[in-house]
Amino acid sequence: MVQILLGLLAVLLVYYLFYFIRDLVAERKNLGGGNWLIAGLIGLVTDAMDTLGIGSFAPTTMLLETTKQLDNDRQLPGTLNVSHTVPVIIEAFIFITVVKVAPLTLFSLVIAAIVGSYIGSKTVSKLPEKKVQFYMGIALIVTAALMALKQLGLLDLLGTGNHLTGLTGSKLIIGIIGNFILGALMTIGVGLYAPCMALVYMLGLSPLVAFPIMMASCAGLMPVAGTNFIKSGDYARKVSLGITIGGVIGVIIATRFVTGLNMNVLTWVVIVVVLYSGFTYIRKGMQAFAGNLKKN
Repeated sequence: MVQILLGLLAVLLVYYLFYFIRDLVAERKNLGGGNWLIAGLIGLVTDAMDTLGIGSFAPTTMLLETTKQLDNDRQLPGTLNVSHTVPVIIEAFIFITVVKVAPLTLFSLVIAAIVGSYIGSKTVSKLPEKKVQFYMGIALIVTAALMALKQLGLLDLLGTGNHLTGLTGSKLIIGIIGNFILGALMTIGVGLYAPCMALVYMLGLSPLVAFPIMMASCAGLMPVAGTNFIKSGDYARKVSLGITIGGVIGVIIATRFVTGLNMNVLTWVVIVVVLYSGFTYIRKGMQAFAGNLKKN
């Protein structure tokens, strides 16, 4: 199953690179604005953060706006998807081959997220984005608190220790359903990383197991989205290539850091990431509520 998943990701990577390289060659005299060095540094930093589970889209958006790298705001969605596709696929390849995960668990949860995203694009996308983010933020903060209590040995209800590398029985079913829902929620801007970390931990898996699952889940989705933006030309070519190159370097550096961490330390890193994501979602949701109050 693992080999099938790696093969699928390899096919998606070749498919994506065919269109990306062809477009860059065809438009080599018109790569657009931006600075190679700045774009590369943005990629290095944001994809290193992505490898830690923080995510890359939000920090990339902030840095692109701060450094004025884009010719117009219309290029932002495409640039985010195109520039981070290759680094995310490399993240998936590395973590799948380095981190020990039960093949059935890895394959079923990743496929569940991909199917969830496809179905969610037709159904969940109609839900109010900011409200969902707000309530997801609350759920993540509560989950982070429970994770911290368990880590401190103050919550026996959740058991002790997270050393499992695979799920079976009812826990596997819960994991599949959970990642299916998270894949669907990605279509309205709820990132999969932090919720997936929380889900995996609460089901008793090692915190490191979350990394190949969440990376592969996103790696299965991004090549298709990125290719669509490439075909339409709605992305910044020079900036995207610079971020991609810097991002690959950032992924390699950060992966060595993550896989080398003591499990106790990594668990606290996961808790901090989940907590950070929770407050981020609440802030986004509160902005929407504040906007509605002003209208009224």
